[in-house]
Amino acid sequence: MAEFLAHLRDPVLFAIPVFLLFVTIEIVAVHVLGHDDNVVGYSVADTRTSMLMGTVAVGVNALFRLVMLVVFAALFELAPVRFDPRDWWTWVLMLLGQELVFYAYHRASHRVRLLWAGHQVHHSSEHYNFSTALRQKWTPYFQLPFWSVLALCGIPPWMILTGLSIDLVYQFFVHTEKVGKLPRWFEYVFNTPSHHRVHHGSDEEYLDANYGGILIIWDRLFGSFVPEGKRPTYGLTTNIGTYNLLRVGFHEYGSILRDLRGAGTWRERAGYVFGPPGWQPGLRDVPQGQAVQGRSLR
Repeated sequence: MAEFLAHLRDPVLFAIPVFLLFVTIEIVAVHVLGHDDNVVGYSVADTRTSMLMGTVAVGVNALFRLVMLVVFAALFELAPVRFDPRDWWTWVLMLLGQELVFYAYHRASHRVRLLWAGHQVHHSSEHYNFSTALRQKWTPYFQLPFWSVLALCGIPPWMILTGLSIDLVYQFFVHTEKVGKLPRWFEYVFNTPSHHRVHHGSDEEYLDANYGGILIIWDRLFGSFVPEGKRPTYGLTTNIGTYNLLRVGFHEYGSILRDLRGAGTWRERAGYVFGPPGWQPGLRDVPQGQAVQGRSLR
């Protein structure tokens, strides 16, 4: 039992002091040592919102790790092959599998409205800095079916949780405008600040691009890669204009419920929940970059 509970320890918790240190360094670099006109910088209200969202998310994720560990352990017992964590290539398989699963989940989170309702939290800031990385959703539950695939493939449950944490720590460092382009070989293989700035852009040419976590190779393989050109406009295509934590976290769920109450058929109800953000009856899809009825879309 003690060994089981030990697997619930989240490495992200040990990285929090490092996160706060880099936020402080970036604030000094942007607002004290000299402000670059091409850098959005920090605002007190936005940074406070991001940090409070992240603080609550730490508690929510701690509880959800227990659920994931139990489910993954049960599925691992059903796996036809079980990989040994003492083999180095098991770690390679885990990291590659984790990145592919993250890509699939992240892409679905932009294309399925129910998933987007949670993920939009991370995109709701109109700033782009290290504190933006801390603005996390409070509803991580839809991750479970995606990462369960790894347990069924024979990856030990605790390794899956470790992979999730490694991905989150890495992604913190790509949320900055103070780092330009990195060496070409690195930009080709890995997610970088340049690639992720595109992902956070609300400009039409940047929408639904660069879903990678640590690696950018899946975007290149599956046609969702877009290089950084002009400086992105950060935030949602229709910004919510509030720092209220409950509205930031749940406003899109409220929009879904309102649409469901007004739906006349089961097809419409399914479209409002599982269609793309902004889906409307009679529309196959919503043109990128356009807002429907004031909702926040990508």
